[in-house]
Amino acid sequence: MGDWAHGLLGCFDDFGTCIIAYVVPCVTFGQNAEAAGTASSCLIGGLLFFIPIVNIICWIQTRGAIREQHGIEGSLISDLLAICCCSLCALVQEAQQVKEGGGISRA
Repeated sequence: MGDWAHGLLGCFDDFGTCIIAYVVPCVTFGQNAEAAGTASSCLIGGLLFFIPIVNIICWIQTRGAIREQHGIEGSLISDLLAICCCSLCALVQEAQQVKEGGGISRA
């Protein structure tokens, strides 16, 4: 098990992603959900961002799927805390992880 490629407060490691997530977070949310396999398309993921309660559930599932795909340690509680306490930072962290790829393969 490993760690995230970028820390929770590493938003400015990729300034472009940071700006996009700040201005239109629904786009980054949709891209992350599609990459994680929790939404069928970026558009569906982006629309889910606007539905209260559903967005939190989808976000927790997306963050958990990204953690699992990349072999990152964590839990439902740590995901929920990151999302609720520092949502934009968590969104950028997930996007940076998805961009870098390098997920571990499951045989």
